[in-house]
Amino acid sequence: MADMASERRSPPGWPPGHRRDPKATRVWAWMVRGPAVGLTSSFLPQLPQRPGRGSTGGSAVLAPSPWVERMAPEMRLGLSLQTVEHGFPHQPSALGFSPCLCILAIGTRSGAVKLYGAPGVEFMGLHRENNAVVQIHFLPGQCQLITLLDDNSLHLWSLKVKGGVSELQEEESFTLRGPPGAAPSATQVTVVLPHSSRELLYLGTESGSVFAVQLPAFRVLDNRTISSDAVLQRLPEEARHRRVFEMVEALQEHPRDPNRILIGYSRGLLVLWDLQAGCVLDHFLSSQQLENVCWQRDGRLIVSCHSDGSYCQWPVSGDTQHPEPLPSCVPYGPFPCKAITKIFWLTTRKGLPFTIFQGGMPRASFGDRHCISVAHDGQQTAFDFTSRVIDFTVLAEADPAAAFDDPYALVVLAEEELVVIDLRAAGWPLVPPPYLASLHCSAITCSHHVSNIPLKLWERIIAAGSRQNAHFSSMEWPIDGGTSLAPAPPQRDLLLTGHEDGSVRFWDASGVCLRLLYRLSTVRVFLTDTDPSGSLHAQGEDEWPPLRKVGSFDPYSDDPRLGIQKIFLCKYSGYLAVAGTAGQVLVLELNDEEAQQVVEQVEADLLQDQEGYRWKGHERLCARPGPVHFEPGFQPFVLVQCQPPAVVTSLALHSEWRLVAFGTSHGFGLFDHQQRRQVFVKCTLHPGDQLALEGPLSRVKSLKKSLRQSFRRMRRSRVSSRKRQPPGLPGEGQEAGAKVERAGLQNMELAPVQRKIEARSAEDSFTGFVRTLYFADTYLRDSSRHCPSLWAGTNGGTVYAFSLRVPPAERRMDEPVRAEQAKEIQLMHRAPVVGIVVLDGRSVPLPEPLEVAHDLSKSPDMQGSHQLLVVSEEQFKVFTLPKVSAKLKLKLTALEGSRVRRVSVAHFGSCRAEGYGEHHLAVLTNLGDIQVVSLPLLKPQVRYSCIRREDVSGIASCVFTKYGQGFYLISPSEFERFSLSTKWLVEPRCLVALAENKKHRPHRNGAGPEKALGRARNSGGQSDGEERRPGPVMEHALLNDERVLKEIQSTLEGGRGAPLRVLTRVLHGSGNLRVCGLRVGSGAQPCG
Repeated sequence: MADMASERRSPPGWPPGHRRDPKATRVWAWMVRGPAVGLTSSFLPQLPQRPGRGSTGGSAVLAPSPWVERMAPEMRLGLSLQTVEHGFPHQPSALGFSPCLCILAIGTRSGAVKLYGAPGVEFMGLHRENNAVVQIHFLPGQCQLITLLDDNSLHLWSLKVKGGVSELQEEESFTLRGPPGAAPSATQVTVVLPHSSRELLYLGTESGSVFAVQLPAFRVLDNRTISSDAVLQRLPEEARHRRVFEMVEALQEHPRDPNRILIGYSRGLLVLWDLQAGCVLDHFLSSQQLENVCWQRDGRLIVSCHSDGSYCQWPVSGDTQHPEPLPSCVPYGPFPCKAITKIFWLTTRKGLPFTIFQGGMPRASFGDRHCISVAHDGQQTAFDFTSRVIDFTVLAEADPAAAFDDPYALVVLAEEELVVIDLRAAGWPLVPPPYLASLHCSAITCSHHVSNIPLKLWERIIAAGSRQNAHFSSMEWPIDGGTSLAPAPPQRDLLLTGHEDGSVRFWDASGVCLRLLYRLSTVRVFLTDTDPSGSLHAQGEDEWPPLRKVGSFDPYSDDPRLGIQKIFLCKYSGYLAVAGTAGQVLVLELNDEEAQQVVEQVEADLLQDQEGYRWKGHERLCARPGPVHFEPGFQPFVLVQCQPPAVVTSLALHSEWRLVAFGTSHGFGLFDHQQRRQVFVKCTLHPGDQLALEGPLSRVKSLKKSLRQSFRRMRRSRVSSRKRQPPGLPGEGQEAGAKVERAGLQNMELAPVQRKIEARSAEDSFTGFVRTLYFADTYLRDSSRHCPSLWAGTNGGTVYAFSLRVPPAERRMDEPVRAEQAKEIQLMHRAPVVGIVVLDGRSVPLPEPLEVAHDLSKSPDMQGSHQLLVVSEEQFKVFTLPKVSAKLKLKLTALEGSRVRRVSVAHFGSCRAEGYGEHHLAVLTNLGDIQVVSLPLLKPQVRYSCIRREDVSGIASCVFTKYGQGFYLISPSEFERFSLSTKWLVEPRCLVALAENKKHRPHRNGAGPEKALGRARNSGGQSDGEERRPGPVMEHALLNDERVLKEIQSTLEGGRGAPLRVLTRVLHGSGNLRVCGLRVGSGAQPCG
C-alpha cells in the first residue's frame, strides 16, 4: 500500500513509469538578433517543462526566427513563469490549523492544499486527483498533515527542508477498504482524529465503526478497531437497546489522558472509550441528533451541540458515579432553530468561559444567515457573514499542560473570504489580513499596475488608508508560523483594481503578499439608492439576535452603471483618472485632508455632428448637486460625462500637460482638467455601427447580422484559397508539393508559419470602437519641429493623430489648449488597433510624463528621426515620422486563429549592470500565449503558453508591468503572477521548522503586516494532467556546472573565432527553473 501510494504519475509527454534524470537539462536560446550559426536543441534531452497553474502544459519554444542575439555579456534576460498566486483560494472546502507550527491550511474543491503562516510563508500542493478536500488535520507536534478527499482517500503531506528552504510534498495516500461484499458506508470516513502519540490515526465511519490506522505507512490495525457491536455489548443494559447506532459524528481525545477517546454517534449517544482496556468508561444519552462535541480543557466537562439549535453540558466524573447532565441551552430559542454544527467551550483566567458556536439561528426569521456566535461574560454577538461559512477554529493557548485556554483570536473561513476576529480587544474587532485578501469583494472589472512608486506618494496613500482602518484591531497577525527568507522587495509597486460597485482598491504588489492599502469609492459623486455614509458594521443596541455584519465580501452592486472600466494613475503628480460603464470620467487628485467641495461637471457630446442616431442603451448617472464631503485620499474635482453614456473603452492621462483623453464606441475626446474645459471631440461612428448604439446593459445582438458576417468571411476565405491553388491534377500537385516540402526540410531552415491576414469589411460592427489612446511629443507635421500629439486607434484599423498646442506654464490658465487633426492612417486589413508606441531617435520608447523631470529616465533623443509602432490584432507595423511611410512589418507568427489581445512595452534590465537594459514588447494572444518581440526590429524572441486558451476571462484580465511582469485572474478571487524578466522576480523562499510551543502575544505593536512586504512563498505539489511535482524552489543563481557548460560549448562552436553570446533558459530535471547568460566561444563562462 505504501509503495502504491508513493508512486507518482509520469508527467504529460513522458513514457509511463519513466523516471526523470536529475542531471538532464534542456536549453533554449531565445533572444534573437544576429545571423544564425546552426543552433539546434536536438542533441539535448527532450524534457517537458513543469506546467504552471492555469497553463496548458506547453513549454517555452524556440521562436521560429533565423537570428541569434548578440548582446553585452552583462545583460541577463530570461523567461520565468508563474511564480505567485495572490488573493483568496477559489471554492474553499476545508480548514486546518496547527497550534505548534502556527500554520493555517485551506483545501479547495479542485484538490488544492494551501498553507499560510507569517506574511510571506506560503505553500501549495495539488492532489493528483481533482477531488474536493473535505477535511484537513495537522499531526500533533509534527510538520505533517492529513487530507481527506471526497473520494474517501487519505493523503499524508510533509514539510521537508531541502537546500535551506521548506517544501510541501505528498508522502503517502490511502483508501480505507472493507471486507469483500461490504457496503460502501462501512468504510466511508466521516471523522479523522490524529492521536497525540503521533503514530495513530483514528477514523470514524458511516457504519459506526472506528478504525485505527498506523502512520506513516497507513496500515490498518484490525485488533484496535472499535466496532459498533463492541460498544453495544459494553453498554449498560438500560442503554443497550435505546439507541440504534449510526454514523460517527465526532471523535475527540481526552485532553488529559491520551488513552481515552470520546466517540459521538449521530443519534445522540456519546461514549467515553478506554483504548487500553477496550471498554466503555462512561456514556451519555441525548434526545436530539448529535452534530459535534468538544472537551473542557481539564477533561471534567463535555459540551455537545445538536440539530435543534441547542447545546448540552455533560459533567465527567473520575469514579463510577454517573453525574446528571446540566440543562440544555437553546441560545436563540424558544422558537425552532437551525442546528448548531460546531462548538468551542474555552476557559479563561478571568471571567466565564467563551462559548463559540456556528449556526443555531431562529429558523423562520434568520434561517438564511451565515452566523458564528461568541458569548462571554454577559456579552454575546452573532457575527453575520455575507457568504457561507465553511469552517472555523479558535486560536488559544498552545501548551497542552496549561490550565486555561485563554483564546485570543477567532479564525473563520467563509466561502469568499477569511475573517480573523480579536477576542481580547473590547468589542471583538476584526484583524486586517496581510494576505488572503478578498479581491472579489465586488467583482473585478479592470486592473492597472504602476511600478516604482515614489516614497512620498506611497506614504500618503498608506496614511489615507490607515484612517479607513480605524475600526480594525491593533493585534499583529496571529498566524505567524515559519520564516520568510526572501529579500525585501527592490521597489514599491501598486496594483489598482476597479470593481463593479464603483470602487477602486489600491494593493501593495511589491512582494508575495498582496495587501490592501486604500479604498476609493466613486459612489458619493452620484445620486444612487445607497447611502454612502452608511456603515456595514452598524448594529442596533436592542436587536435580538445580536447580529453584526462582518467581512468585506459584498457581491451586489446597487447600480451596474457605477462599474469602473478604466484606470490611469500618474505616480509623479498624484492625479488619477477613472472611467466607468455609463460614460463617466472622473479626474481626482490626492488630498491629505478631508474636503467639502463641488465636483464640476462637463458634458462631451460625441455625436454632435451626426444625425439620425438614437442611443438605445442605459441612461447616464445623475451627479450629486452641491458640495460633497470627501474623506482624505483621492478626491474628484471634475466629472466628464460622455454622451451617449456608453462604456469608456480607453483612457489616457498626461499630467504634465494636464490633459485627459477618453474614448468610447462612438468616438474620443480630449479634456483640459486644469482649465476645466473640453478641447475637442471626434466621432468615429461608421454608418453601419448601429449596434454600437444599443449599449452593453440592454444590447440584444442581431443573430441574422452576425451569421451573415460569418458566412461572408467564410466565402471570402474559400474564394481566396481557390485562387491560390496551382493548376494541374490534385494528386500531382500534392505529390510535387510533398517532394518540395521534404527537400526544404533537408536543405534549409523552416520559415515562420504566418497566418493569412484577410481584410475586414468596413460594415463590420463596432469599427468606431476606440481601443487605445496615446500621448506623445514627436514630429507630426514636419521633421524640423516636434509638438505634443494625441494618437487614437479604433476597432476598424484606423489611427487618428492630432497635433496639440499646449501653452507654456506661465500662460497655461490664460490660453486654451488647441488641437488639430494632422494624420489619419487606415490599415489595409482593418484589424483592431490594440497599441500605439512612438520611438525616439535611439529607437527607445518615449518616457512617461514627468519621468524625465524627476530624473528617473533619460531625455528622449529628439535629433534623430522618430518612428511610430502600430500594433493591431493581426500584425506589428513601424512607420517613419513625420511622413508616416511603412518601414517594418511583422505578421503575427502563431497558430491559426491567433490574435493580439494585450501589448505593452517592458524594460528588461541587467542583473549585474544597473544602468543597462533593453526595451521589448510583451504580447498576449487570444490563445493564451505570451510572446516577446524585440524593438525596433520586430523580431520574435520567445513564445510561452501561459493561460489556457479556453480561459477567456483570464486572457481579458491580463495586465503587464513596466519591468516584464504580469498578472491575470485564474479565478474570480485570485491573481496569478508571472515574470518575463529574471531581475524582477518574486521568488518563493520560506522555512518552517518545529519549535517549542510559543505563547501568543496578542497586542504586539509594530509594523504588523507591513514588515513582511515582499516575502515570497514556496509552492510544491502535483496534479493530474497539470502535474506539479514537488521540486526545489526557483533560484536565480547562474548555472555553474562546468560539465554542462563544456557540453554546450562543444555543441555550439562551429569553428568560429568570434565569441557568440547566447542567452539561454535552462530547465533542470528536478523542476528547478533557472535563467542564465552564457558566453560561448574561446571558453564557456557564466556571464553573470
